[in-house]
Amino acid sequence: MEEDAMTEVDPRPFVGEPFALDLLNTRWQEHGRQEDLLDAPAGLHVWLAGHGLAERFPAGAASLRAVRTTRRALAAAVTEPGSPDAARQVDEILDHGRVRLTLDAEGPGERAEFTDPHWGAAWTAAQDYRRLLATAPDRIRLCDQPDCIRYFLDTSRNGTRRWCSMALCGNRAKAARHYARSRGPRA
Repeated sequence: MEEDAMTEVDPRPFVGEPFALDLLNTRWQEHGRQEDLLDAPAGLHVWLAGHGLAERFPAGAASLRAVRTTRRALAAAVTEPGSPDAARQVDEILDHGRVRLTLDAEGPGERAEFTDPHWGAAWTAAQDYRRLLATAPDRIRLCDQPDCIRYFLDTSRNGTRRWCSMALCGNRAKAARHYARSRGPRA
């Protein structure tokens, strides 16, 4: 890996979501333009490093293709819940690995195994999406800000969070409402 890619900072304005949703958030809108962290292997390395996985998974061209394929599959699954085609796409990703149950001196455990190491990060994201569906399917949300394309897991107590970030999109929405009220009806 190139030295500058190892030290590059994640340029996205919103990070920290579960692995599967954070993969979806590798695309974002900024100043009216869509940005894509995964336009090169260096961006894949940045994304993996943000999750402490840069040493575990390769970040070359083959891995990038697998992760982009997974991002498309997860986007279909999130935007079309219950779609057989979307479920099939995620299933195809999951076919690239498995969870192996283990028993060692520390007790029971599990270890992920992959048919090809280049599918490791992609499979892990699909597996994380499965976990989210099993634990909180109704808490996976798209930000309510009309020009935002980020996803988040609603961890609020009452499950009514609307924006990916109050500081980013929530404030924009409040400012827009204030501006609309202050202009009021014109004669």
